[in-house]
Amino acid sequence: MAVKCIVRRRAADQDVETIIDYYLGEAGSEVALGFVDALEAALLHISRHPGTGSPEYAVELGIPGLRSWSPGRYPHLVFYFDKADEVEVWRVLHDMLDLPRRLRE
Repeated sequence: MAVKCIVRRRAADQDVETIIDYYLGEAGSEVALGFVDALEAALLHISRHPGTGSPEYAVELGIPGLRSWSPGRYPHLVFYFDKADEVEVWRVLHDMLDLPRRLRE
């Protein structure tokens, strides 16, 4: 099984920093670290099986190749593109946001 390199866009890194800061401030370090662990597991899964993510938003927004995957028990989605030699993580967003609007930004 080929494992693809994960490349995170700046917006995805900013999303993750915002999420961690929120969890640290509102729920504590245990929850923040749990999110980090869940995100790392999600990224590992995506690197091994990039085709398993949902194409729902690709269809809805007309963005070819866009997929999403959830990091387990946390209410976020990892949005990414499966490229020839890598997986490009585009955004990491809370699933209760206006995702179509956020993804168009």
